[in-house]
Amino acid sequence: MIRVALIRHGETAWNGERRLQGQKDIALSAAGRGQARSLAAAIAAVAPDRVVVSGLRRTAETAQELGLEPDACDSRLDEASLGEWEGRYSADIRADSPEAYAAWRAGRLTPPGGESFEQLTSRVTAGLLGAAADCAEAGGEALVIVTHGGPVRAMLAELVGLDPARAVHSHPAGLSLLDVDLHTQDVKLRLYNYSPVVLDPDPAD
Repeated sequence: MIRVALIRHGETAWNGERRLQGQKDIALSAAGRGQARSLAAAIAAVAPDRVVVSGLRRTAETAQELGLEPDACDSRLDEASLGEWEGRYSADIRADSPEAYAAWRAGRLTPPGGESFEQLTSRVTAGLLGAAADCAEAGGEALVIVTHGGPVRAMLAELVGLDPARAVHSHPAGLSLLDVDLHTQDVKLRLYNYSPVVLDPDPAD
């Protein structure tokens, strides 16, 4: 059994402005660094044996603020490509088409030129299970993955059946815990979207 701590990166300037980042490589803001540091005690309690981050700098910076040294960087854990929506303000997309925005958040619509939820789910789930297998092979029992909001949504939908349309989007530096049995492929959700600081009830994408 591997305990997997899924962490969404801390806030960036674009998150603060509610601009969609996708795979744009945006750094953490000062607020985001503080959010990550506030989670450090919880992650220390997890006592990770292995730490894996995505290929985008905001996840490595989050790990640094948590006092963690990544063992690996895996681009399969990158945020979804949002195509023509990258850099746009969420409010503008909602104003143009609230139905399209809601369907995208629910995993049922692909932004123009972007990556489908099915494509995202396939690659990020493979990244998580691969990292868990590497952790187990090295004799570890606890894994930290620092990733993004879209991948967290996709992993939890695939592995524990959490419908994205019925769950609040992950908070910046939000923590979810999974217990993964690599032999039976059974996965249980132990904790969802924990944050030790008071945050917006409708987190930015």
